[in-house]
Amino acid sequence: MADAQLEAAKQQMLNGQLRRRGIVDARVLAAMANVPRERFVAEPNRGESYADRALPIDCSQTISQPYIVALMTEAMELAGWETILEVGTGSGYQAAVLAELAQEVVTIERHPELAEQASEVLHALGYRNVTTLVADGTLGWPPRSPFDRIIVTAAAADYPPALFDQLKEGGILVIP
Repeated sequence: MADAQLEAAKQQMLNGQLRRRGIVDARVLAAMANVPRERFVAEPNRGESYADRALPIDCSQTISQPYIVALMTEAMELAGWETILEVGTGSGYQAAVLAELAQEVVTIERHPELAEQASEVLHALGYRNVTTLVADGTLGWPPRSPFDRIIVTAAAADYPPALFDQLKEGGILVIP
């Protein structure tokens, strides 16, 4: 897909998917505009990078649809000074959006290959405020806690209790 087509698709995402559904935080919209989602999508699906649906990535996982990324990010009420724990790195796209909006992002992925791919893309795009770890995200990351915000972007059967223990008082936990 040509650059002009990707840019048109990105504008459609911003206006048709996000603003139309009530995403109003200007910083979140700017972050979604700044992060090249196509860099986080597998080559065969690059033409659908800004489609209003989740797309497959390696390890039988998906990259969340843009609206869900924006909705969960907006729910975090970020001001820019926060340290965030993300559980479920996946492609790294959510971490990149968060890196645009927060001081530091620690992201945990249980699949080493996904963590490595995400880390490479994040580094190539210049995100130096993201640390990618391979671990069981349901345990959080005690060495770096407490966190101002915690976001769970991976499927969870229940609320992982360890995450509550690693959230600062007055912090926000966003989980689907």
